[in-house]
Amino acid sequence: MLIADCDQVLAYSGDGPPPNEPPRAGKRVAVEGHAIVAPLVVQDRRIGALAAYYDPERRLRPEDTRVVSEVAALVSAQVELSALAAQEERLAQAELRALRAQISPHFIYNALAAVANSIHTRPDEARELLTEFAEFTRYAFRGNRSYVTLADELHYVQKYLRLEQARFGERLDVRVNVAPEVLTAVVPVLSVQPLVENAVRHGVEKAVGQCRVEILGADLDADVELTVKDGGAGMSEEDAAAALEGRGQGIGLANVHARLQSTFGPEYGLEVESRPGEGTAVRILVPKFRAGVRAA
Repeated sequence: MLIADCDQVLAYSGDGPPPNEPPRAGKRVAVEGHAIVAPLVVQDRRIGALAAYYDPERRLRPEDTRVVSEVAALVSAQVELSALAAQEERLAQAELRALRAQISPHFIYNALAAVANSIHTRPDEARELLTEFAEFTRYAFRGNRSYVTLADELHYVQKYLRLEQARFGERLDVRVNVAPEVLTAVVPVLSVQPLVENAVRHGVEKAVGQCRVEILGADLDADVELTVKDGGAGMSEEDAAAALEGRGQGIGLANVHARLQSTFGPEYGLEVESRPGEGTAVRILVPKFRAGVRAA
């Protein structure tokens, strides 16, 4: 048995030495001497060939051709799946870089402003805030991991909220209630923080008086439902739909939704509920476990 690309032999198993050159497969399975050669095709493009070599004394049968053809189709399918997975990973990384670029200016400015406001009157608090800021930015902009546990993501969300509470004081009321059994679920990095930042920007910043931001996590057997709620001004159904589709002004809502669906499938992602004057709730649905998705 031999597998080759268009230029060289990639793998060979047999009694004799491998051929010096790869077999030249056409568009269909063909018999060449004592070998059956089948093309490897990915997205309608021939990428190589699979060849099965037989004893010269054996008479080749139609069943042999069918078996080689089926094996070639299986190899082609595996190569195509691998290529699609690599393409999806590159897309996910590009979306993550875009999200990082989008959140960094606003967050960094506000975090440093909060530190500056405390540095003379409350130097110990300023030092703590700088530590929180350094740890959060290290988490948010570290480029060597795509997935984290929900526990990790929420840990750094709380660091973000600590910085925002230093800025807003009693105007920002934070409540977190997440079932412990869902904390081991794996999610794309920065999949919750942008939703919390949205709640602060479009809820607390625009609210008169105190505004509550809630993070709720529920166990749904095989799935996890995480909800980020704010008691802010809310928005119309049309504006909520536009934000989810990337046509609004929210931070990363469409980006997070796309990364969740790319990772887990179209049955997962975000759902936005909002009404003017009644606040906004963004629900995240993810599986508790998905093969191949591991926290770094």
